[in-house]
Amino acid sequence: MTVLHNDSNLHTAGKPELGQPAVSKTGIMTVFEHQRLTARDFVYVTDFEWLLAQEFSVFGIKRKRGQWQLQVGHYIGIVHLPSGMVLEILPKRMAATNTPPQRQSPSQQQSAISRTRLWVQRMLADLIASNDSSPQILPHSKHLGQFGRHAAPLPINALPLSDWLIQQFLQGLTHHSPTKHYQTQIDNQTSLQGRLVIKAQLQRNLLQPHKFVCERSVLSQEMLANRLIKSALEQLSPLLQTSVRFPRIGAQLSTTWQRVSALHAHELTQLATVYQQAKRQLAMQPLHANAVQGAQQLLEMAYWLLRQSSVAGANGIAPPAIKQRPSSLRLCLLLDMNQAFEQWASLRIAALFRRISTDYQPLFQAQRVWLNDEEGRACLSIRPDLLIYQTPPDNDNDNDNDNSTHTHHKAKTVTNTAGCYSHVIDIKWKALANAAAISPSDAYQLASYAQAYQAPQAWLVYPVQDDTQQPTRLRQLPVTEALANKVPNHATLWLIPFNVNTGTINKGSDLLP
Repeated sequence: MTVLHNDSNLHTAGKPELGQPAVSKTGIMTVFEHQRLTARDFVYVTDFEWLLAQEFSVFGIKRKRGQWQLQVGHYIGIVHLPSGMVLEILPKRMAATNTPPQRQSPSQQQSAISRTRLWVQRMLADLIASNDSSPQILPHSKHLGQFGRHAAPLPINALPLSDWLIQQFLQGLTHHSPTKHYQTQIDNQTSLQGRLVIKAQLQRNLLQPHKFVCERSVLSQEMLANRLIKSALEQLSPLLQTSVRFPRIGAQLSTTWQRVSALHAHELTQLATVYQQAKRQLAMQPLHANAVQGAQQLLEMAYWLLRQSSVAGANGIAPPAIKQRPSSLRLCLLLDMNQAFEQWASLRIAALFRRISTDYQPLFQAQRVWLNDEEGRACLSIRPDLLIYQTPPDNDNDNDNDNSTHTHHKAKTVTNTAGCYSHVIDIKWKALANAAAISPSDAYQLASYAQAYQAPQAWLVYPVQDDTQQPTRLRQLPVTEALANKVPNHATLWLIPFNVNTGTINKGSDLLP
């Protein structure tokens, strides 16, 4: 189901059947993860043809019944289409008990979209702020962290992801004016200003003594940092023009930054080098610490936005061959939903354990060798999404120092005196209707993690949209009755539902201390 809508006034063109595309005043086309799209789902067929031509790896391309189809992969985000419309990709639907999308009324569709947007924006806001709340460096989050440490507050009515993205950028931009610095400038002019450059004067003005080659310092806004930010603002300007929420502030910002020139086409091809130069240049400016921090965060986000519009594609996703001029590239922000959900759930669950006791230390994606050969060479490593290391209450300083190494993703051998791994947690972006829906590979992986870390509890965390499903305890049975008394005590395996709307697990009575 494709929905083209206004946030408050969703209506259909003509009288299509429910589940057919809906058209509205704003150019937001909302689709869902894993959905199949054809040319008939687009208001402008040229947008569909453009997506086909880009061959983004996030879209699978198939030909079925004589027509081309695009299948959305496990990504969420936005793509700015050539027509000016914005393709918004939201996570797949998880609630099996809800009315099927084809049978929903437009108001039900809009309500479901708003709820999904809200929790997605909450997830992104948590990931953005993770640098403040956690000293660990989460994997695959280098782009998300460049939004800045203080995301804009979430609105009561969830914005489309494109408008939410604009809001994050504008929040930093409204508190930052173009930084000025003194820049050496050499001019050949009729009046003597600054220092006379003797050598250049003799070379250029021997026959025109009424002119002077002068070198002087002028206050300029043409810093690389300013120009990079201006380029990002220009990249967002089509979204600002079509947005009904930010036209006034967009016009004000355009006036403030109109004297700053954007990066040239050649500079855009060397974006990483330009960004590093801009960072060094900004760090040398005599600014207040808070002003420097705000400018650096805005610079990072501008660089991140421009990278999404580069030939490299979105978040490192590279189409094989795109023949476009840098000036014609469009904003394409796509995030791997598997990774985003794993990181978000890891942060939330880690915070839960910290609130329970300071003895719990979360370790994110700690990797260790699991299998060696007879000569001690590593054969296989394991890396759970989240480990909870529990230190004894009377732990001494030496042990505390040992534990600090865990926060850098290094797993070490644990002794009884140094504490133990209390929980090993695997997180999957999968819907599980019941315990029988667990895949054999996930069950084997969970049991292997528990055995490798000797953890009393092993969790498989999966997403839900309400509190209907509760944690399910899985029992491990011996192969035969004769082995029942010989098999050692196993770890307790749990299926843990994570409510995306509340951002927390549905807790059972005997699940946590």
